[in-house]
Amino acid sequence: MPYRRKDSPVWWASYADPSGKRVRRSTETTDRKEAEALEAKWKLEAFQCKHWGVEPSRTFDELMLAYLHATQREKRAADRDVTSAKHLKAVFSGRELRDLTVPDVRAYIEQRREKGIEPGTVNREVGLLSAAINYAQREWGWKIPNPAARRRLREPEGRVRWLRKAEAAALIRAAGVGYRARHLPDFIRLALHTGMRRGEMLGLEWTRVDLQAGLIYLEGTHTKSGKRRSIPLNSEARAALICRASYRAKHCPDSPWVFCNAEGEQIESVKKSFTSACVRAGIKDFRVHDLRHTCAAWLVNAGVALPAVRDLLGHSTVKVTERYAHLAPENIRAAVDTLVTRSRFGHANEKEGNVQAVK
Repeated sequence: MPYRRKDSPVWWASYADPSGKRVRRSTETTDRKEAEALEAKWKLEAFQCKHWGVEPSRTFDELMLAYLHATQREKRAADRDVTSAKHLKAVFSGRELRDLTVPDVRAYIEQRREKGIEPGTVNREVGLLSAAINYAQREWGWKIPNPAARRRLREPEGRVRWLRKAEAAALIRAAGVGYRARHLPDFIRLALHTGMRRGEMLGLEWTRVDLQAGLIYLEGTHTKSGKRRSIPLNSEARAALICRASYRAKHCPDSPWVFCNAEGEQIESVKKSFTSACVRAGIKDFRVHDLRHTCAAWLVNAGVALPAVRDLLGHSTVKVTERYAHLAPENIRAAVDTLVTRSRFGHANEKEGNVQAVK
């Protein structure tokens, strides 16, 4: 019979699976009769699977709850997965996985696009469904189809918005106005001269800063790609960190965080103060993440090779970094100029050949 737990308002079922292992499972309902019906259904499916080899039915809700629970500690984007799952649930809740088809997934994609949702967001949602099904097949042995596999929309080129040096200087000056966000000028300088992501900087601890060696160390748990990397410090980045160290020594010497308030607490967001600084500087359509784009743009404009930019920014592949290649047109110009040079030599050789032929 279904039972209730002290920490849950819904009814829970208890039964043996086909292997004889005891399963305790939420019915996701507060109605006892519904819970009894679900428990009876699950017991019947376990019996049929054990004695007749009949695969039990699996619902979307069962899959997604189990997948999110199993992967929430492994994935850095667990919160984003929960958001994607909510959108999927609005359409697929209660559906049996063996009945899901490719047209069902296509209809979901079209429905989301009609609402004006960007292709990248739709791809993340459908990708979550596909990943969950693949995980269930691989880890739990579920024999279910995957109609969401390889159902991706073409995404537009990624946004590249960056600042000139004079604009960046104006932004830093604007960030220094006022007394509430004293960390903001240093945050901007460090972002511009390291290319670090917002989360990497706000989560940066002093134990991973080596001013003597001129390096910041990021472990896989701190990066989007899950890979560790070391970030060298130039004079501007070093100066920003020294300012932060002075602030810490004066206000909160025991704080482990590079970006903290006067009480030593970690600063969790700079969005509001950053937006205000942009307004004061007269800079439009510029986001915190665009500081990272600006760092990449400056490097490419200076002639730094794309693989080096990739390594500094921690891109998964150089293909991601290639979005900045157009910012170094002189490299392409030099390549085109070689065609003119070779063409001239070609004409000269051709004339010499004609003279010899006449002789």
